[in-house]
Amino acid sequence: MFVLRAPNACCFSVIDYNTIQPCVHKQLLTNTAASDRVCVCERLKTMAAAVDGVVPTLAIRSSVAVELWSSAGAKQPYEHKPNLPREETKSSRSICFSPDGRYFAYSNGAEVKVLRVPISNTGGDADCWPVQCTLPRPKAFYLKFSPRGNYLCTWEHYAITKDRPEGAANLLVYEIATGKEVFAIVQKNQTDWQPSWSSDESIFALVVGGEALFYDLANGPTEGFASASRKIGGSRGGMLSLGPGNSPPYLAFYTPGAKGAPSMCKLYKYPALGQNQTVACKSFFQADRVEMLWNKRGSGLLLLTSTEVDKSGASYYGNQAVHFMATKGDTCSVPLSKEGPVHCVKWSPKANEFVVVYGFMPSKAALYNLKCDVIFDFGEGPRNCAYFNPFGNLIVLAGFGNLPGAVEVWDVTKKERIANIKCADTTHFEWHPNGEWFVTATTAPRLRISNGFKVYHYSGALLHETLWPQGQELLGIEWQQYADNTFAEPKITKAKHEGIKSSQPEASKKAYTPPHLRLLKEGKNPEKYLPQPQTVPGLTATAPGVGKNKKRNTNGSKAKGNNNINNKREAGDATPQDAAATAASPVEGLDQQQQQQQDQEIATGSAVNVGESPRKPAQQQKQRPQPRQHQQYQPQQQQQQQQHPQQQQHQQQEQQNTVELGTPRHYQANGNVPPNNNANNNNNNSDKDRKIRNVAKKLSDIKKLKSRQSQGETLELNQLNKIKMEARYLEELKALKLSV
Repeated sequence: MFVLRAPNACCFSVIDYNTIQPCVHKQLLTNTAASDRVCVCERLKTMAAAVDGVVPTLAIRSSVAVELWSSAGAKQPYEHKPNLPREETKSSRSICFSPDGRYFAYSNGAEVKVLRVPISNTGGDADCWPVQCTLPRPKAFYLKFSPRGNYLCTWEHYAITKDRPEGAANLLVYEIATGKEVFAIVQKNQTDWQPSWSSDESIFALVVGGEALFYDLANGPTEGFASASRKIGGSRGGMLSLGPGNSPPYLAFYTPGAKGAPSMCKLYKYPALGQNQTVACKSFFQADRVEMLWNKRGSGLLLLTSTEVDKSGASYYGNQAVHFMATKGDTCSVPLSKEGPVHCVKWSPKANEFVVVYGFMPSKAALYNLKCDVIFDFGEGPRNCAYFNPFGNLIVLAGFGNLPGAVEVWDVTKKERIANIKCADTTHFEWHPNGEWFVTATTAPRLRISNGFKVYHYSGALLHETLWPQGQELLGIEWQQYADNTFAEPKITKAKHEGIKSSQPEASKKAYTPPHLRLLKEGKNPEKYLPQPQTVPGLTATAPGVGKNKKRNTNGSKAKGNNNINNKREAGDATPQDAAATAASPVEGLDQQQQQQQDQEIATGSAVNVGESPRKPAQQQKQRPQPRQHQQYQPQQQQQQQQHPQQQQHQQQEQQNTVELGTPRHYQANGNVPPNNNANNNNNNSDKDRKIRNVAKKLSDIKKLKSRQSQGETLELNQLNKIKMEARYLEELKALKLSV
């Protein structure tokens, strides 16, 4: 502990060495050794410089290297500089800054390196980023620092080999100061692999096999990690989370429900972990998984419960619900005014309010207080994410993933929207430590094309843009971290910040206009500028829709006639004379019913000429003047009829047989043949067959249910009701078979 006093102030500040927070630029240390005084003074100067506008570096992990980029200022581009580390590797799995910004760790496929962040970024020997320690973990998949940056946890995939059939420990903890391994254990769960720490790093806890193990590190890591000091739980699927801020901390332990019992989450005050020592308890059904979210003070806990399958079938994504628990003992469910999934839940850094994005698209977003009352409704929109800046006075509501990437920036204090931009294909979002900028990135393997990152001001201005070269992939990006209270809270204004123009093309917002309409608006004749359809010499233009191979029959069958003109039209290869004859027919002036009657007559062969109207019989119809091409076609038609006398005789014989078989008199008088009803009979038979199959299937299901019931199995209510319907289905099946 150190005592700091400003030269022009009469107040003193007591500061822990591990969490030094600057209050003024010039500090005076008392009661400290000379070496410690120099080290602390340098750290304070660094933090003071950060407040004055030092831009944090960006750690970048790509398919070719791990490197750090920096910028000379807010209006200067981010780029890699010679004094920043860069290591070419294609096997890097993870990068990570410590929470206080003192260390930077990354894996390169051969080992894990921990670099010490330089004291200043002004140049000189301090910018060499020296290696603090090297850890022999070539297969490290995840990296995670402890809250104060004194320990580093690594996780790799659990594997069984011939040499070690029982498997080796895959979760390891290293001490940064010495680089020694202080703890190792088998952790097969990849989703919840991260252990829990207290804010002062005096307690280390993790869940193995549903049982929570606690290690007391007050006497050092060697003695603390030797054995677990306390245990809780034991049921499969348990989850643990330590709250921040308090020492000793509060902790939450979740136990999933089994055999009809509800799931339960209990709050404890460490080290009181007895069954009768719970601070608060919340039980709920329909919870296959729970996500526990503490506020910054460790006084409130949000539970996001979810089920993988919605038994009601209302949602593909299952059911979600939000519950609130307080360390004072209060519990309640967060009310949601719209049905649908819960997309995102986030605490404000001020720890007195939280936001929930929920509901079917367009989703709703609402801000709640600690009483779970809605204090502001952001309305509906295409969004599924929410991000508070480090000070809690700005919030971003965005729609990423399968949404187009709309980003809304809101002033939380004034409850008004500041900017609305679009960041398409965003897979990573992170606020700058100063609370004014944020970075959006398109990374692999989520998206393997158009990788890159952009830096924005909260007003919507684009400050920097970098697109990744083709053939390379951007895998991860992360801001350099700083201790709390390093930056002052920014003042939010509506003033538009000066930015740059994006190099990526933007989609046009104008509606599409066809070329001929564009020419008409310009006062030009479209026929002079647009290519016209070419016509075959000697072929006149046909009416719209005539001459095409259309299916005019309502029952879906093709109309087949005996005259050559109709056959050629169905084949789609009509001669020019056929097309002209078709164009001359008064088809366009008929209504739908008359058109169907004409098509039916053509199909039965009763129409004599294409140009005749179907309203009157062929004997009483008046001849209309025909075009010259049609008159030229008649001799050819007569010639074809003369060439096929046997075909004409066969048609007349079929008509006579139809009349003799009982054709109504009005059909005989008109010389027409009634329509064929075989197709309708076939349709009726197919419907009856389908109904018979459905009833037979139901009876087969009832037979199976009765067999299960006879074996002693307990059936559900709907299955019992189905068995009661057996007699009704048998009568229905008998009636259907008799009607066939």
